[in-house]
Amino acid sequence: MIERDDIAPSDLHGLIETFFARSFGTDNPLITEAVRRMLAAGGKRLRPRLLLLAASAAGADPRDHLALAAYMELIHVATLIHDDVVDRADTRRGVNATAVDFGNRISVLAGDYLFAWIFRNVTAGYRPPIPHILSATLAEICDGEVLQLQALGNLDLTTEEYVEIVRLKTASLFAASAACGAIDADGEDETVRALRAFGLNYGIAFQMRDDLLDLTGDEAALGKPVGNDLRERKMTIPVVLAAETGDQEVRAALGRCYDDPDPSATTMAETVAAIFAAGAVGKTREAISGYVERAKRALAPLAGSPTRSTLIEFAEALDRDTEHARP
Repeated sequence: MIERDDIAPSDLHGLIETFFARSFGTDNPLITEAVRRMLAAGGKRLRPRLLLLAASAAGADPRDHLALAAYMELIHVATLIHDDVVDRADTRRGVNATAVDFGNRISVLAGDYLFAWIFRNVTAGYRPPIPHILSATLAEICDGEVLQLQALGNLDLTTEEYVEIVRLKTASLFAASAACGAIDADGEDETVRALRAFGLNYGIAFQMRDDLLDLTGDEAALGKPVGNDLRERKMTIPVVLAAETGDQEVRAALGRCYDDPDPSATTMAETVAAIFAAGAVGKTREAISGYVERAKRALAPLAGSPTRSTLIEFAEALDRDTEHARP
């Protein structure tokens, strides 16, 4: 028998993968197959790992909370299935997007079914406020996605408006994962609030890092084409900062790219160069570090928990992921 203290942070990923392999299945074989393909494509399982760490920080054995952790990942998977339809994406995590293999209609229905299946199980198996938190989080994710669509190509979008979109569409699920892990472990209110704040700030930093890696990463690591956000006219944090602080030449370069429905490789290269010239890459790294620090400060009430240092390491990894992007 493995004692709780012998479970290393790196083992959490393995626990989650084993749980999915042994326990996941819906009542619909086609949807189960589509979701299993997404799960098999990989992923860091950050949201379920955060839930398990939060449960541990509240004094529980993380292995007792694997089902709830799995639901957090499945909510994320359902949003990705829908995102790929909306974005008309061909790949996800280096493999075919669900819509490529199953078509848009099945993909939309698979995402809808998965949401319904998750909430049926959560409402049947977990006490309030966990079902309410997850339903409110799903509404926030949808709100954020709509706001992001409305902001496409809007070079006047402010940093504050960008952060609000990210808070809704990305950070809300990290915050919910942390809060629900602590609640399910019977954590005290102060512990729940601290972990929720950690998750929220972590989620904002995570999305900023994802935005930056779209410009500076490589396709194999990203699991999707580099520069995909620019082609889709998304207002990522490097673009927002470049538009806010860059000169007329920078704004003109951004405008040429975002006004073109199919920008050439030359236009894309000029746009990336303009973003670097505006210092937006360095400013993005500073913004990521700022939210990582906020996440770490939120853990002050957990000073006596041995899991606190693991959560700090969890957040600091975001900074390390972008070190190569330093101008």
